Amino acid sequence: MSRSLFMLLNDRRASSAAEFALVLPLLILLLFGIIDLGRFFWQLNESEKATQMGARIAIVTTPVSPDLVGASYIAGTIKNGDLIPASALGTLECTNTSCTCETAPCPGGAGDVDPDAFGVIVQRMTQMNPEVTAANVVVRYSGSGFGYAGSADETMDVQPLVTVSLRDMRFRPIFLLGFGGWDLPAASATLTAEDSSGTFSN
Repeated sequence: MSRSLFMLLNDRRASSAAEFALVLPLLILLLFGIIDLGRFFWQLNESEKATQMGARIAIVTTPVSPDLVGASYIAGTIKNGDLIPASALGTLECTNTSCTCETAPCPGGAGDVDPDAFGVIVQRMTQMNPEVTAANVVVRYSGSGFGYAGSADETMDVQPLVTVSLRDMRFRPIFLLGFGGWDLPAASATLTAEDSSGTFSN
């Protein structure tokens, strides 16, 4: 073996650079993984807070289902001034396009959505999470056992439980360079309706 070949095989001057080049991709992947983990939990928190804000404004502003407004619960054994039992209202699910009766009974059975009322909720939620769109938001009304039966007017006699949920929210990790991702867990918040009239809340 020639002396020059022997020296070349035993030369260790660039070994650190070669080792660093092998480890660098793993370090970058680890770094982006840590960043993405933080972003994932940040987006989870944003979604939770957005539903809480949505539920808060939904209980003090006009219901998104016009059928709930002015519905009378005076029937059978329920008389004027009686407490409305929880069983008098099933579950009414409203999206940005329509309301459907998940569990009977529901006033009107199903129906249209008040787009202005729905927009107020979505607009408040986007202040907490800008990625929220109307298609991601679901509002449910269900019996609570609160409210007093009275003659139908321009307000809600029943005080339902109002649940605001987020669905189909996506998380897109940095390390996938925008290609792919996965759905975030659904988030929801429930409160009992208050005055349920108007378009503004603090």
